[in-house]
Amino acid sequence: MAKILVVDDEEDLEMLFRQKYRQKIRSGEYEMLFALNGQLALDTLRDNPDVDIILSDINMPVMDGLTLLSNTKEKNPLTKTIIISAYGDMENIRKAMNLGAFDFVTKPVDFQDLEITMEKTLGYINQVKGTLQAMRENNILKMYVDETVLNFMGGKEIEAALMENVTIEATVAFIDLVGFTKISETEDPNTVVGLLNEYFDLMVKEIIEEKGSVDKFIGDAVMAVFQGPGHTERAIRACLAIREKMNAIPEYSEQTHFKPQVSIGINSGEMVSGNIGSKSLKRLDYTVIGDAVNVASRLQNAASPSQILILDRCAEKFSGQFNMNAVGELSLKNKAHPVRVFEIIA
Repeated sequence: MAKILVVDDEEDLEMLFRQKYRQKIRSGEYEMLFALNGQLALDTLRDNPDVDIILSDINMPVMDGLTLLSNTKEKNPLTKTIIISAYGDMENIRKAMNLGAFDFVTKPVDFQDLEITMEKTLGYINQVKGTLQAMRENNILKMYVDETVLNFMGGKEIEAALMENVTIEATVAFIDLVGFTKISETEDPNTVVGLLNEYFDLMVKEIIEEKGSVDKFIGDAVMAVFQGPGHTERAIRACLAIREKMNAIPEYSEQTHFKPQVSIGINSGEMVSGNIGSKSLKRLDYTVIGDAVNVASRLQNAASPSQILILDRCAEKFSGQFNMNAVGELSLKNKAHPVRVFEIIA
């Protein structure tokens, strides 16, 4: 329903408008409100902020149409004003247009022309509302979808890009909050979620600082992906920073005595990046998969609190940049042979 406010000091105009647009009023297409001057119109707008169109005369007592326009263009930016005035008042009509009036019609009113003008105005308003809605939805979407996904989909035909994937060389880090699940048994759920989000936010800041992206949150763990030049080095720096920040956090409460610590697994290599899921269910997850990813997850599972584990082939490339200790050979799930593992100290 379009809500239209008619502002004119001619009292018999209300009956005329209701008669001319009775069908649209009865069918619910139009709701029409009336005011005899600009001041009464402002009062009506306060009670009806969702007015779409103002049809306003210029010359009125108490408050004229130009003053009304000046008071409404900022307070009600989506409300559009159509000026209705005598052709001989063209100077004031030009002033109104300069003040932001959307359009004008001249008296005596041609109601067919006025209806066309209103429909054109409503079409513009609906287009603006649709754009604002899309912007709000896009901003909400960005809270759930990583920027990497948006970049991947940008400039592509959506349907064609849905199941597209690419092979990349990257580094994956799995970062888990050690023992966090236990506090959910004693703490209020809202407290648990708030605390978890606080820790996640701390982790994400360090990941973004090193130009990594959050692939997903898995329970109380984060999966991060680093691509591009120096991806492994940047992943290591991010994980060291996360561990340092987490270790600096004091116990959360006297009841839980929970001291946040992380166990981390890092691995580099070739992996497939793309959408994984079901088109039939219309549920897809943009992620990376492959043996390198699985190994990183297994290393995190094997890591002790505050420990960062990495394979020897990755560690040897950065032995001069980071302080590392050899852990020895570990047998990882679904791996035929043990792997040699190092822990990153600093």
